[in-house]
Amino acid sequence: MGNIITSLNHIVSLMPKSPLACTPHDHDHCVSHALAEADLLCERSGVRLTALRKRVLELVWQSHKPLGAYDILAELTAQDGRRAAPPTVYRALDFLLENGLVHRIASLNAFIGCNHPEHPHQGQFLICRNCHTAIELEQPAISEAIDKAARSVDFKVEGQTVEVVGLCAPCRNAA
Repeated sequence: MGNIITSLNHIVSLMPKSPLACTPHDHDHCVSHALAEADLLCERSGVRLTALRKRVLELVWQSHKPLGAYDILAELTAQDGRRAAPPTVYRALDFLLENGLVHRIASLNAFIGCNHPEHPHQGQFLICRNCHTAIELEQPAISEAIDKAARSVDFKVEGQTVEVVGLCAPCRNAA
């Protein structure tokens, strides 16, 4: 286990220092880009991005904070003026997960838009324990380290989600 920790610490030390998602930026661009990319990817895959699926994806992308299914349900109900059915929201989320357009953050039982849906990858997130902002990482070396460690104990990995909890810069600065 110590070798895995050492490997992961080394990988993290090599990661580029990039601006985090919780820094100020044009969030409307994030949402419109994600929706346009989803349209394109669904068209290429021959799957249908229905109006409801697109609305659910838009709600998920409206913040960098993971959104639970019941939060999505409440927002759809508020927007439509009539109660949305939970199964329809869950089916839309299942479709978005299956097509790599969102990730599920298990520790929060919530969903967040995928920053790189154009290619399959494992979910890796930095999650602020205070404001719940989630920042997606894409570090193949982390996935490779997990796969290598799993192979060393004859374990077949079927999926990975790495969730790292801490404090984002704005929350640290506010404290």
